[in-house]
Amino acid sequence: MTIKEQIDRDRLPRHVAIIMDGNGRWALSQGNQRIFGHEHGVEAVRSVVEGAGEVGIGYLTLYAFSTENWLRPREEVDALMNLLVQAINDETASLKKNRVKLLTIGDFDSLPPVVREKLAWSLEELRDCDGLRLIIALSYSARWEITRAARLLADDVRRGAVCDADIVPQLFDKYLTTKDIPDPELLIRTSGEFRISNFLLWQIAYSELYFTPVLWPDFRKENLFEAIVDYQQRERRFGKTSQQVGT
Repeated sequence: MTIKEQIDRDRLPRHVAIIMDGNGRWALSQGNQRIFGHEHGVEAVRSVVEGAGEVGIGYLTLYAFSTENWLRPREEVDALMNLLVQAINDETASLKKNRVKLLTIGDFDSLPPVVREKLAWSLEELRDCDGLRLIIALSYSARWEITRAARLLADDVRRGAVCDADIVPQLFDKYLTTKDIPDPELLIRTSGEFRISNFLLWQIAYSELYFTPVLWPDFRKENLFEAIVDYQQRERRFGKTSQQVGT
């Protein structure tokens, strides 16, 4: 039985989020520049998107570029932005063929105009697709998102649209960039690092965490399937006891 055949289609995580890590180390281990790893990371994205669609995952979020990544060397950032434009241009037709709808989260005002334009074009091209929702986190960080949400909420309080008694977690959800996206049940991080790196901190409060030593350029849909099988072997209690969950 293949790893894919071990997946219970009735117990799939609705939303899988992935911290794609290890591109630079993968490239350096082969004596190449870091951008070489980012280029090969696109192949991993293609395979994982395909795999998510095959088994019926509803939402897939990929952490592509954080707000902290702007602090990297200028030549690497420029190369990443160019690679992003190229990837959007090259992959949009395939995504459309497979009915993948593209969504984005992050501080897009900080992105170069050419990236914003290409993203806008792809979002429009894929607007009517009804399959997998692919969410790309670009110039994103959880602290940026939570601060932004608090600012928007404070504005509504000042205007009288919201009163103190209204402020509960369910309301705060509506001010996040992910307001129309379910929280991820499964969060995967590649490359053997055991940290969250400022990613979806509000949304992953009860996500199952899966860490793999596989560097992102080597990650393929079979690795995704392994993570899903592992997820399905866990008991999700949400603060309850095992006895309560079983009743």
